[in-house]
Amino acid sequence: MTIDAGQLKHLYPLDSMRPEHLEELSKEGELVELHAGSELFAANDNDEQTYYLLSGEVRGEYPDGRIKSTTAGGDSLQGRYPIGDLQPRRFTASVVSPLARLVRFDRRFLEKVIAWDQVVRASNLKHFEAGQDGNRWVFRLLQSRALRRLPIGNIERLFTQFEEIKAKNEQVILREGDVGDYFYVIKDGAAAVSQQLSGTPSIVAYLVRGDSFGEDALLSNNPRNATVTMMKDGKLMRLAKNHFSELLKQPVVEWLTPGKASIWVRQGAGVLDVRTTEEFDERAIKGAVSAPLLRLREHAQSMQKGKKYVVYCNTGERSAAGAFILQKLGFEAGALQGGLSAMIKQADGKK
Repeated sequence: MTIDAGQLKHLYPLDSMRPEHLEELSKEGELVELHAGSELFAANDNDEQTYYLLSGEVRGEYPDGRIKSTTAGGDSLQGRYPIGDLQPRRFTASVVSPLARLVRFDRRFLEKVIAWDQVVRASNLKHFEAGQDGNRWVFRLLQSRALRRLPIGNIERLFTQFEEIKAKNEQVILREGDVGDYFYVIKDGAAAVSQQLSGTPSIVAYLVRGDSFGEDALLSNNPRNATVTMMKDGKLMRLAKNHFSELLKQPVVEWLTPGKASIWVRQGAGVLDVRTTEEFDERAIKGAVSAPLLRLREHAQSMQKGKKYVVYCNTGERSAAGAFILQKLGFEAGALQGGLSAMIKQADGKK
């Protein structure tokens, strides 16, 4: 169900946001209607949701038996705040009114939007544009699952380091085989991604406003694995390799120690080998599936959403790129720290 921005403007700290930002945020919230007895979350849960109560009553029961009630509307100050937003959850929250209407947000996205709104108020960012659509690319980028782990403190630094460039229709922005130098986000316009398949260039994806590209080579330190060509005039935001490594590469990629990777696998995670098929055939982790980095996006079409994936290569360079790609596509993936040799050493140590 659609949320009207007017339903959010009395909630804290959303009440201080710019109207155009609140309007964009309203498009990303989910309106939820729950009946009496429905549980929002349980004590000690760790989850990714933030709830605001729009109407009705929610009761919180602490493990020690204490009760906390939250009602919406009227002069209820408590009703303006998110419901029990601390992690892990301190109490179990359940609906006690006949019906409760709530708005639910992805917590990490909400935090980034609030940070962005505060940053543009506190500083004169050269890339900020007032108006309804001027910063839509920002919200699309912040919504990307690949940036879910981006520390809030990096938001201002990230947008400060972006450089805006104009791009013309049919202009080649990056070419397959070239050395990686920049990470790009489409601010305005559209582009096509093509790869050499059996000696013939074939379009494998299309990019629109807010989509990012160019990270594969920066993460893996390998040549560009695709060509990106503009489909119409537009504007691009680019981030130099050194700034990308500092602000995005290390904090965004989830690195798994061999021990943690083993735990993931015991819990049902898949294992993906993003090296070449020749390397995979020579030696691979038992139970792993070959998914070469160059074709990972194609392989992902047959992968199971909701399942975790351990991504590995020889050293960790290509697996970082693989994990980043999968996160962008909506998968939960981690890169194996130390690569294949680290996992083999872990296995040998248990014999």
